Amino acid sequence: MSPFIAVILLVGLFAAIGFGGELRLILSRNEETFPGSGQFRTSEEVVDWQPCQTAFLVCDMWDKHWCASASRRVDQLAPVINTVLCAGRDQGVLILHAPSDTMPFYDQTPQRQRARSAPALAMEPEDIARWRPLNPAKESPLPIDDSDGGCDDLPPCPTYRAWTCQHPAIQIDPEDAISDNGAEVYRLLAQRQIENVIVMGVHTNMCVLGRSFGIRSLVTQRKNVAMMRDMTDCLYNPRKSPYVSHFQGTELMVQHIETYWCPTITSDQIVGGQPFRFQDAVS
Repeated sequence: MSPFIAVILLVGLFAAIGFGGELRLILSRNEETFPGSGQFRTSEEVVDWQPCQTAFLVCDMWDKHWCASASRRVDQLAPVINTVLCAGRDQGVLILHAPSDTMPFYDQTPQRQRARSAPALAMEPEDIARWRPLNPAKESPLPIDDSDGGCDDLPPCPTYRAWTCQHPAIQIDPEDAISDNGAEVYRLLAQRQIENVIVMGVHTNMCVLGRSFGIRSLVTQRKNVAMMRDMTDCLYNPRKSPYVSHFQGTELMVQHIETYWCPTITSDQIVGGQPFRFQDAVS
């Protein structure tokens, strides 16, 4: 390897992990220019998070979805998410796999036992394990209409429970944890003294926000939360309001989350290169 290439690689590495071993992240928010203005701007903040105080949480990256188009996009996303997880794991980040409704598949694994055995705390929120719907007191209505289930195939696919486990392209290592229960996740984060959670997976307008381990819940628990915006996808049918492309629908959801819930980052901040784009996405 030439000295020049070696220097370039080292610069990329330090940009991703910081000079002291931290995760150096650029947090992007959508902020109102001043209260009541109705005008928003993107703001960015550079932070350094300690890997040992950070978790990567993978939401509902199933082996199969009832919507064929959603499954195809997950097939594209899963290998890239795996690369991100490997990089985080190598730095000491806790990897939390949360493929909902598939816990029997993992019942006998040490990763499942690790989450299940985290001790209960003396003071825990009463609603820690419930789904968290849209909160009108904190957020506006979602910017996309997903009332039809969000499948963008034509005709729409019939709904059924298609998933049995997490997508096989995402490896689960011995030191990882598996749970789809908000109480278990809450306890495991407390046990490990983890204050920072980076959420990725699907779907942005549904499970990523609403699961008991999702963004609404984590923010309510006062965790430092960020969503990896290029490692997600929404479940939205462009034939519904606001009648934009599927990928524009995801962008609107990202803006919603940046406005009302938490900042976002991109995968290149962890692994270098360029942010991920789906094959069918257009500029």
